[in-house]
Amino acid sequence: MNEHDLRDLARDAGIAVEWKDVNGKDHQVGPGAMRSILAALDLPADSDAAIRDSRERLRRSREGLPPLCTAIANQPVLLGLPGEPEFRLFLEGGETREGRARQQDGLCTLPSVNEPGYHRLQIAGQETVLAVCPRRGHVVEPGTRPWGLAVQLYSPRRTGDGGIGDFTGLAQLAASAARRGADALAISPVHAQFSADPYRFSPYAPSSRLFLNVLHADPASLGPEALRAALAATGLADEFVRLESLDLVDWPAAARLRLALFRSMFDAFRGDPALTRFREEGGEALESHARFEALHAHLYGGDPGLWHWKDWPEEFRHPEAPGVEGFARSNAREVEFHAFLQWIADRGLGAAQAAFKGAGAKIGLIADLAVGTDGGGSHGWSRQGQILPGLGVGAPPDIFSPLGQSWGISAFSPRGLRDGGYAAFLEMLRAAMRHAGGVRIDHAMGLARLWMVPQGQDATEGAYLHFPVEDMMRLVALESHRHRAIVVGEDLGTLPEGFRERLDETGVMGLRVLYFEQAKDRSFTPPSTWSPGAVAVTTTHDLPTVAGWWRGRDIDWRVQLGLLGEGADGAPLREERAGDRVRLWDAMCESGAAEGPMPAEDDGAEVATAAARHIASAACALALLPLEDALALEEAPNLPGTTEGHPNWQRRLPGEAATMLDDHDTAARLTALAQAR
Repeated sequence: MNEHDLRDLARDAGIAVEWKDVNGKDHQVGPGAMRSILAALDLPADSDAAIRDSRERLRRSREGLPPLCTAIANQPVLLGLPGEPEFRLFLEGGETREGRARQQDGLCTLPSVNEPGYHRLQIAGQETVLAVCPRRGHVVEPGTRPWGLAVQLYSPRRTGDGGIGDFTGLAQLAASAARRGADALAISPVHAQFSADPYRFSPYAPSSRLFLNVLHADPASLGPEALRAALAATGLADEFVRLESLDLVDWPAAARLRLALFRSMFDAFRGDPALTRFREEGGEALESHARFEALHAHLYGGDPGLWHWKDWPEEFRHPEAPGVEGFARSNAREVEFHAFLQWIADRGLGAAQAAFKGAGAKIGLIADLAVGTDGGGSHGWSRQGQILPGLGVGAPPDIFSPLGQSWGISAFSPRGLRDGGYAAFLEMLRAAMRHAGGVRIDHAMGLARLWMVPQGQDATEGAYLHFPVEDMMRLVALESHRHRAIVVGEDLGTLPEGFRERLDETGVMGLRVLYFEQAKDRSFTPPSTWSPGAVAVTTTHDLPTVAGWWRGRDIDWRVQLGLLGEGADGAPLREERAGDRVRLWDAMCESGAAEGPMPAEDDGAEVATAAARHIASAACALALLPLEDALALEEAPNLPGTTEGHPNWQRRLPGEAATMLDDHDTAARLTALAQAR
């Protein structure tokens, strides 16, 4: 096989055949990885003839106009067409414009369109959607310097939540935060999980990013009487109380309890016009998700070997397959049950956003958009043409993970997105912004490139796959503008060159994390110099809390679980941390956030207060304080690189959601943050 032709095809398809690691060393991508990624892009390359055919198919797919083209408002529209054809443009508002294109600098050019929106363009015998986008999306109002909190949704307690933090608890917490002056509340992902498999609960490996995790729906959504009746009918009252008392979420047990209660409530449910409207508005996407959930319960419930839809009988492997339609007819009540669950969850999240805004919050909830989905889930099944099969998202080797990372989640196909008019991308953005004043895009560099690892291979055997970043960033700005939702982009890790500047130009707010704002000499930079267009935070869900970092709890965990290597005691890291503690305290004293002698290692509360003041004083447009740091807790929600040994995504917080911020020390810490802001 001609490897030169293989590499040319890979480059044309957007695969980076070379990459540079964190130390600046160049690496070549192996032919096996290139063939696997090309196959996922529907460009077979397992022979010279296949490579030739794929190159021709790729060339033909780029002829003419794609189903959707993007342009910037108030700038000439540039299209890849020959000549100067006549055009007709149908604006969303009903106006029609006609004219003739002009050739300028080798591009077909149309007059600028001032109205952002999705317009219909007819030109040269072709039709496309012209998405006219603002240069920047919706941003924090200049000069307002808002602040907010960040919370793992499952963690706040509420009497009556049955062991999992829910949307009613979120509404109570949000209203309490608003009373203290918070304008934003960033929440962990609430994407749909697998009702038939309660052991899968990572918020960053969901079944679908289009729908909600029904386990966050309030068991009393249909009224306290309905809950009491369900507890009596199921005999689960004692289990309800037991799960509520635990310090860690028992996801499998709590999920089984919640679903049993909802099932009992549904059995007694006599319908509601609001549910009918919800199903009609949800359309094909909601119907497909509900059918998937019902099918998954039926097939996987009967045979553990049928967890992944690719292993299902052929008649069920595609949402439009004849067997699926027949199953839905025969099991209409079961399909309705899963739509019912989504309806209750959607109402709960909408009520939480309304409660927060009603209490005076200017931004509201900030939803978290995971970077991908589990390939065996509803999203992968229902959007097969736009999601990459046989590949997992990860990260190349770096300082923190010398062997690289493979997260086992699927991502969109750049070819599939373009050929599908970005429909799957847009419906995902709209779902995230439906009940939110903002959205945080996890691993935001995925808008430009993702490290893709062929299934079954080590993370080192992957390659970067490039995405149509210009179109995707423009569409993010347009949806942000239409929903009046700010956008936060997690821009940590190995970034493409110029990526932070591109985010800033689009109005997407990057993250400035306390621990990472260091100069080359390891001194911490003054918060007054942090990026004005970014969000200042003390930490993230993947990093230690301030009190935990100060004490070295993250190092303790890594030693305990053998993550530093056999026999390693973490001494070099502890020595480095000791120096960083001195440097951080000095920086916080210089910023006015702290004063006096440096606290002892076990006095994390004082440091947490100083850290809150420190990020509040940052030049950033928004400051967010994770709830763990508001409460000065030592344990973090997640320890990357672990699936066992550390209770990832399980820790519950002390106090009640409605009143936890009223604790004396916590209230004082939030007052200090607000005053520094």
